[in-house]
Amino acid sequence: MSIPTQMSLVGFIAADPELHFTTGGAEYVRVRVGVEQWRKEVDGGFTKLDPSFHDMVAFESSARELHARFRRGDSFVASGYVHEYELERDGGSVIKEEFVARKIGHNVNKTAYEVQRRRPAPSSAPAAPQPSADPAIGF
Repeated sequence: MSIPTQMSLVGFIAADPELHFTTGGAEYVRVRVGVEQWRKEVDGGFTKLDPSFHDMVAFESSARELHARFRRGDSFVASGYVHEYELERDGGSVIKEEFVARKIGHNVNKTAYEVQRRRPAPSSAPAAPQPSADPAIGF
């Protein structure tokens, strides 16, 4: 069995995320994102180029988390897919694209953070017997 994979996008939030609602009441976020560009030079070094900018959208729980946890300048890694759509403009149509983020998180290579793990639920198994303090038993 092959490993299931998805397309990913690595970049930075270029504008504060805006929360919107569909006509059916579902949450979605639209945000402009930047992607750093680099060129490899003949000497083996790299030259940083101007970033490219793109539209990203997230729906429902991903939208809520994106809106609550991300701000302009934050680095992210998102998995999802590219959605192409046609837009009528100035008497003609233009093909546009946006990245649809199904999952998103801060980029650990560029973000300092602390993980706060949930405590495991208490076990329903009976507690192990405690040793006795009775001197006759030797404890």
